[in-house]
Amino acid sequence: MKFEKYQKVRRLGDSSTKGILNGIVSVFPKIDGSNASIWMDNGELKAGSRNRTLTLEKDNGGFYAHVLDNENIIKFMKAHSEYRLFGEWLIPHSLKTYKESAWRKFYIFDVMDSTGEYIPYNHYKNMLEEYGVNYIPPIVEIKGANKQSLYRTLEKNNFLIKDREGVGEGIVIKNYDYVNKYGEIIWAKIVTSEFKEKHTKTMGAPTITVSSVIEESIVEDFVTSAFVEKEYAKIVNNNDGWESKYIGEFLNKIWYELINEEMWNILDKYKTPEIDFSLLRRMTINKIKNVKRELF
Repeated sequence: MKFEKYQKVRRLGDSSTKGILNGIVSVFPKIDGSNASIWMDNGELKAGSRNRTLTLEKDNGGFYAHVLDNENIIKFMKAHSEYRLFGEWLIPHSLKTYKESAWRKFYIFDVMDSTGEYIPYNHYKNMLEEYGVNYIPPIVEIKGANKQSLYRTLEKNNFLIKDREGVGEGIVIKNYDYVNKYGEIIWAKIVTSEFKEKHTKTMGAPTITVSSVIEESIVEDFVTSAFVEKEYAKIVNNNDGWESKYIGEFLNKIWYELINEEMWNILDKYKTPEIDFSLLRRMTINKIKNVKRELF
């Protein structure tokens, strides 16, 4: 096997997740670490971050070293070399309320076979338990789920969270029988901080010019505090810390993700509006500066 990038997990309500709630869905805790993977390549144990194969010199915050020193993972992969493990390497990002015992561990959230097919949770759970490999269990399975039932489930996500320290980063919704209208197998997510941000807005109407309505709405809906914090954490993790020289990279990365990953959803939501991209970029940068005031 060679490196394979993990799929995108889209917001519930995104056009690419339409219909995912039809049937039975498994709702999993979403934890705030670093996306990682493990596989066997010609008998050698390999590991990857979200975007690349790792080396011991560039090992995703100690992840590859952890894998090579973990007897449970090694034994599992030698016995089941046909599988690729995707999971979260729990190192500090934006959420700091995990139990002390939870940090610097790898938690499996998906298992893929050599044909590229995902294995349902009920099939891989016992295999992982047999070898003592950590995994993320579902909070609940729901038949006929709707947004209200999922919002209630969001408040039940205390996986690995310290007592009385609130809830986790969010939830991931999986339907193992689902293929979207584009022929893609995809999962949906609800991020706790984004949900709260959108549902605790004041009722006052801001004073804005007509030309800025669409651009301001796009920034409000898509450049959330959670999104900004997540991209900031990735840069900190990739560079073993923060320096002011990363500001340009930080601003450009969020702009790139907004245009590259969200433009179809923006066009779908606002019915192909006329967008002033120069204004949109300025508003995006202003939102980033408001969220991360300490950097500017």
